[in-house]
Amino acid sequence: MKAVEQAIAHHISHKATQFTESVIREMTRLAIEHGAMNLAQGFPDFTAPAEVKAAAQRAIAADINQYAITWGAREFRRAIAERFAKDTEIEIDPEREITVTCGATEAMIASLLAIVDPGEEVVVFEPFYENYGPDAIICGAVPRFVRLHPPDWTFNPDELRALVNERTRAVILNTPNNPTGKVFLREELQVIADAVLRSDAYVVTDEIYQYMTYEGARHVSIATLPRMRDRTITLNALSKTYSVTGWRVGYAIAPAEVSAAVRKMHDFLTVGAAAPLQEAGVTALRLPEEYYRQLAADYQKRRDRMLAALTAAGFACYKPRGAYYVMTDISGFGFPGDVEFARYLVSEIGVAVVPGSSFYRDPALGRQQVRFCFSKTDATLDEAGRRLAKLRAR
Repeated sequence: MKAVEQAIAHHISHKATQFTESVIREMTRLAIEHGAMNLAQGFPDFTAPAEVKAAAQRAIAADINQYAITWGAREFRRAIAERFAKDTEIEIDPEREITVTCGATEAMIASLLAIVDPGEEVVVFEPFYENYGPDAIICGAVPRFVRLHPPDWTFNPDELRALVNERTRAVILNTPNNPTGKVFLREELQVIADAVLRSDAYVVTDEIYQYMTYEGARHVSIATLPRMRDRTITLNALSKTYSVTGWRVGYAIAPAEVSAAVRKMHDFLTVGAAAPLQEAGVTALRLPEEYYRQLAADYQKRRDRMLAALTAAGFACYKPRGAYYVMTDISGFGFPGDVEFARYLVSEIGVAVVPGSSFYRDPALGRQQVRFCFSKTDATLDEAGRRLAKLRAR
């Protein structure tokens, strides 16, 4: 007897209708489809430090393959505390103030779920890393946006002060910033701190690019400002600093009471991060200081190589002071918008980038911008430059 097919009306949550899939990951799929060079998604195409990889291999061979403590292996948390103290001169309790997560991405959503109730507000600087808006929506929060204005990506302090009110529960900060490369100045951080301290809010700060700053720019953790240690949740991960984006090992540092709430959310989101990779993280976080100096120097060379290629191809570039991205103005190429231009680049030029509109609440604000990633080998950047040079002929 032939089965009768019946159309089913599937119920989809309101949350799921309020944002799209990741544009960045979509561009990676298109890069694979067209055989294009992937300067869209932010991962290196060079190897991770040999000693860090060897530590992971040893951990697996030693059968550290079962669950670690939910909020992180003890020695890894101690290494995080040591690294944070070196960078900030803040002593934290690895037993009560650190939660190890599946990447900084999970650290962000676990932290917001821990402090934000539905209907409360979350302030986001835009352009923003594409996860932040959806994270606020998943929490049932109302996202509010403060513009960063090119070419220096500054913000209007009065605009921020006007947005932070008794309903604000979090201000999301990302410095050095993705996608702009902005490194927030201490004076700007003080404006943010002052606004938060007048409310009952926290700063949730994503500092995953903290070791990538250029030409004297200095990363400052907002937790180091007066009275901000107890009002800050600091997020970081192994991903970018040690070129292991696929490991998905991150962490959140917060006051003990807040950490207890973050740990509860983390426990029921993912249970725990990969145990052998946490062991390797101990080795990574205890690399000598020269590693971090060389990391910044190498990335500055890649940045300059990328900027030279983009300028030669006709892009107007916003020179980044940190992270490993370049935002560009594409208005000189005559395309109707960023999406059309990005699709042309990936299919006809052989280079994948991220359309700028994906970094804004109002897509119109990014219609003439695209973002390039330069965490690539010299050979990759040079080949991308040769391909982009075809734009001049067009």
